[in-house]
Amino acid sequence: MTDADKVFSDIEAIRAKAPVILSITNYVVTNTTANALLALGASPIMSHAVEEMAELVAISGGVVINLGTVAPEYLAAMDPAWTAADEAGVPVVLDPVGAGASMLRTVTPLALLGAHRPFIIRGNASEIMTLAGDSGSAARGVDSTAKTDSADNAARVLSAKYSCAVVVSGEKDLVVEGAAKVRVLGGSPLMPRVTGLGCTATAICAAFAAVNKNPLEAALHACVTMKVAGEMAELKASGPGTLQLHLYDALYNMKAQDVADHIKVVR
Repeated sequence: MTDADKVFSDIEAIRAKAPVILSITNYVVTNTTANALLALGASPIMSHAVEEMAELVAISGGVVINLGTVAPEYLAAMDPAWTAADEAGVPVVLDPVGAGASMLRTVTPLALLGAHRPFIIRGNASEIMTLAGDSGSAARGVDSTAKTDSADNAARVLSAKYSCAVVVSGEKDLVVEGAAKVRVLGGSPLMPRVTGLGCTATAICAAFAAVNKNPLEAALHACVTMKVAGEMAELKASGPGTLQLHLYDALYNMKAQDVADHIKVVR
C-alpha cells in the first residue's frame, strides 16, 4: 500500500468505528476541535470534570491532554484521566501548549510525562525543545520562535525517552519515532491565521491513534490529513474565516483521490 492508501484506510476506519475521543483541552478551541472530530467521523467528548474522568476514559478510543488552559480545574483532571487511560490501555496524545512560556506550562507536562507514557507528543518546535531540556528554545506566548528542523534532535530525545511518536508542527511537520523520521509538507499559509488548528491537529492525532496502534503511523496519517484538508479548504476559501468552514467540509468529504492528489511525504 502507498502512504496515501494507508492514510485513507485509517480515515475509513475512523468513519466506520466513530471512536470516542475525550479531550481535556483549551476552552478557546473546544468548539473547533469538537467540530473537526465530528467532521472526520469521530465522536468528541470535551470535559475536565475529575469526577467523571474514569467513566469517560472507559468508553474512549483516545484521550487528549492539552495544556492550552492551565486553570486549576483543568489541571486537576489531567492526571486522573491519564491514570485511567494507562489502566485501560487507551492511547494518550499530549499537547504541551506554551511550554517554555511560563513555569507552570513547562513543569506541568514534564510532571505528567514523569508519571505516564504518551502515545504521541505533538507541539511546535519551541514546545518540543523545551520538553527535551533545550535551554536555547524560546516561546512567544503559545507560538514558536524556532523552525521545525531545529527541533529534530529534541524530538528524537523525547521519542527515545518516552517510547512514543513525536510531532513537531509547523509549515512542514516532522514526525519522529525511534530512528524513523518523516516530513509532511503542504497545507495552507492561511492555517496559522485560524486559532486552534494546532490543537485540532492534536485531536485528529487521537482519532487516528484510536484506530491505528502504531504511533508513528497514527501521527503521520493525522498530519497528512490535516495538510490535505488545509489545501482542499484553501481552494474554496477567501480568508481565514472561510478556511475554517471549508476545513470541516474537507475532513467530511475527503476521498482517497484527494489524499493521493495532495499528500506530500518526505522520508
